Amino acid sequence: MLPQDRRTSVPADTASEAVRMAGRVLQPTRVFDTYWRFASARQAVYEARPAGLAQPWTDDPILSQHRFTNCYRAADRVSQTLIGDVIYQGSQEWDEIFFRTLLFKIFNKESTWRLLTHELGEVRWDTYDYRAYDQVLSAAFAKGERLYSAAYIVPPPQLGEGRKHRNHLRLLEMMMTTGAPGRVLEAATMREAYEVLLGYLAIGPFLAYQFTVDLNYASQMAFSEMDFVMPGPGARDGIRKCFGRSADGIEADIIRYMADSQQEHFARLGVPFRGLKGRPLQLIDCQNLLCEVDKYARVAHPEIAGISGRSRIKQSYRPDARPLRAWFPPKWGLKD
Repeated sequence: MLPQDRRTSVPADTASEAVRMAGRVLQPTRVFDTYWRFASARQAVYEARPAGLAQPWTDDPILSQHRFTNCYRAADRVSQTLIGDVIYQGSQEWDEIFFRTLLFKIFNKESTWRLLTHELGEVRWDTYDYRAYDQVLSAAFAKGERLYSAAYIVPPPQLGEGRKHRNHLRLLEMMMTTGAPGRVLEAATMREAYEVLLGYLAIGPFLAYQFTVDLNYASQMAFSEMDFVMPGPGARDGIRKCFGRSADGIEADIIRYMADSQQEHFARLGVPFRGLKGRPLQLIDCQNLLCEVDKYARVAHPEIAGISGRSRIKQSYRPDARPLRAWFPPKWGLKD
């Protein structure tokens, strides 16, 4: 059994007071307070494992039975692989980091990255051979192996190839040969870097933002994660559930409000939240948490509608015995 103060759950809540932002007065629903309680409970689950605490890590049946990402995007397993095995392993020349990062994130699947590195050795742009990469990926596809994660999908651009992965390789080639790495690095703001990526085929606003955040883990990029946010579809669903239709069109302002006011609401509700080694939730984290509270509310608050109309959580929780890594960009200066 966990100590009582570590057995976390998301109890029933009531709507909080109205808030003003972007020239509007918004009346939060009950999901708004659930957002903060969920964040506290989910972070406590994340902290329990490296602390050596035995399961159960939560009293909450929804958290116990369903899969939710961590409060901090960088703490999730795929991001940990990206940071530790892709960005900070291998050549630290910017073109090479850009190439590795985008190649990894287009597929967003650890097994695909391991396949490429096992078959081709060090992944490098200066030795890149389309035919070799296609041969490895096509052979895996022919054997029925999944090349892509279902977390989010990069739509295949129409670049003359018959297979999705081939068109994605051509897209990455196009980015590299048209100067995308340099233009991203020279951008004066995070939004300018995002707009460089947004200018390429098949990379819409959500993916361009996600890729910008990924590249920003590298030491060469110095943008704060509080600089810019682009709400994705899941976050928009969560915002609708937290604030209703009155929030339509000001989603980015709401995400910034969530980040700026986090300590106020954790204190108001009396729920603990120590952050990630002292790092408060950033815009990208608040954006992701809105996606997760959208899912949580499908069960906890089924009467409160979002945009998509989804009514159940698809992924069930399955224990993962792999060691939990916690290695973050050194430039963040997180305390041990």
